[in-house]
Amino acid sequence: MRKKVVLAFSGGLDTSFCLMYLTKEKNYEVHTVLADTGGFSEGERRIIEQRAYDLGAASHTTLNVAEDYYEKSIKYMIYGNVLRNGTYPISVSSERIFQAMAVVDQAIKIEADALAHGSTGAGNDQVRFDLTFEVLAPGLEIITPTRDLNLSREFEIRYLKDNGYTANFKKMAYSINKGLWGTSIGGRETLQSDQNLPNEAFPSQLNNAQALSQDLSIYFLKGEVAGVNGVPYHDKVEAIGVIEEIGAKWAVGRDMHVGDTIIGIKGRVGFEAAAALLIINAHKLLEKHTLTKWQMYWKGQIAEWYGMFLHEAQYLDPVMRDMEAFLESSQQNVTGKVMIQLRPYDFKLIGIQSENDLMKSDFGVYGEEQKAWSAEDVKGFTKILSNHLKVYHNVHKRKK
Repeated sequence: MRKKVVLAFSGGLDTSFCLMYLTKEKNYEVHTVLADTGGFSEGERRIIEQRAYDLGAASHTTLNVAEDYYEKSIKYMIYGNVLRNGTYPISVSSERIFQAMAVVDQAIKIEADALAHGSTGAGNDQVRFDLTFEVLAPGLEIITPTRDLNLSREFEIRYLKDNGYTANFKKMAYSINKGLWGTSIGGRETLQSDQNLPNEAFPSQLNNAQALSQDLSIYFLKGEVAGVNGVPYHDKVEAIGVIEEIGAKWAVGRDMHVGDTIIGIKGRVGFEAAAALLIINAHKLLEKHTLTKWQMYWKGQIAEWYGMFLHEAQYLDPVMRDMEAFLESSQQNVTGKVMIQLRPYDFKLIGIQSENDLMKSDFGVYGEEQKAWSAEDVKGFTKILSNHLKVYHNVHKRKK
């Protein structure tokens, strides 16, 4: 009886090789799964499905997990203003976990014997797929031909051609990985520490037909995007897409990320994420107005760990649910509109409007007037506040 294998399939070179290799060389019954986290168009999904069948798949399933991805990950990254190393919206890192979980669900559904993915041995994704498979499907074998055989891209292309399959697998100058929360870009420049990506490497180009600037407003309801330019959105995935479309025309959200990989080496990648950076920066400004000093501080500490664990493939650890509960609790008063000005390759936060704005209090106007204390109150307060410093300097003055 043939072994039934479920393969995480994107239609790229590595997974295409895996599908043909497992079918022809290992005589496995391979069922492919495309777990779409919001990065594929309908036309692209159809092409990938046809490619799977052409390569010998016993069945192909496309799973739209964008909504699940938003509800269980992106939402909390917004709550936490999560940017790895203060730069990178954790897009590909978080996507892989949800793709792996979807593949496991399909494998259990069809009672498969094994799981497979096409990750190489040089990156983070192998750990994310393996760990998720190990935890959620401990009884299933994990098969990874690309990693185990240590194959070159040229070998994979030649193998496919020798077995009668040809496709446009030409090595492009830049590898593009698009998802709901951003697009990563890799190329020869990202492999060097002293080079940057050229303008043409980015998928979204500045629309020169635009005016010099454009106003954008994002309305948040308890920390979630609920409106864009005055139009309400119940579907959060759709709202993110609208903001991405607007921001991409101005080529905003571009940057280069350098960080530590799970496997212990430094990694560098370019990215564009107009929606993610616009939403996170707008949300952070609204929080500055609506949260207390200590809410901001402790939420920042927890968000840092949340992003770290998400990147390190620890999404399934129950501590993540504890951190999510805190992050969600912190958002009860984060409601209001943020005004933004978009400019070529850049944006500027203009200000906010919110009934929960803590600047609008009856206690005073910063730098202008006090309403809840007197001059004598401040003198006494400052004298007491200085006591610990007076003690320190008095003791050390005597020592000198």
